[in-house]
Amino acid sequence: MPRKLNVLIGVTGSVAAIKLPILVEKLQRLKSDNFDTVEIQVIVTRNAMHFFDRDQVLKLGVRLITDEDEWKAWEQMSDPVLHIELRKWANLMVIAPLDANTMAKIGCGMCDNLLTCVVRAWDFAKPLLFCPAMNTYMWEHPLTIETCSKLESLGFEQIPVIAKKLACGDTGYGAMAEVDSIVERIKQKLCLL
Repeated sequence: MPRKLNVLIGVTGSVAAIKLPILVEKLQRLKSDNFDTVEIQVIVTRNAMHFFDRDQVLKLGVRLITDEDEWKAWEQMSDPVLHIELRKWANLMVIAPLDANTMAKIGCGMCDNLLTCVVRAWDFAKPLLFCPAMNTYMWEHPLTIETCSKLESLGFEQIPVIAKKLACGDTGYGAMAEVDSIVERIKQKLCLL
């Protein structure tokens, strides 16, 4: 029986965040035998806001959620906790892009913003995909390799980086996967739900 599925997108402070509007548009068009529509909410870190036009994303009809929203939502003990509510709502989460800083935080178990709190509270019965994006030398750093392995050992699934000329001018691996590749992987996961 067809149904609506909920996708939570996390966006961190990488220049690849510029691709958020394209990712949202392509996900909104997903349809399959298993679902009719995809509803999307987006958690953005403060640094991610630097790289895309907020109004362009809002025009697509998705909710942009920031750290401030977590604190506005809670006043007393009986109030819902936003990072828990988002975890419950989502059928799948994808972090695209996942910058080196947030990757390190997640790998260490830190939860000092809304995005890292959702990840720390994640239900491992649901898919969580991550799309690293960083400079080649950051990507090749032993700590990055170690952290990616740790996230995968927890059950998170990496959508691998690609090689190209990066925004900083360097050429090599570290660029976020192409949006079409991300959407295809999400579609594969959603069809299994």
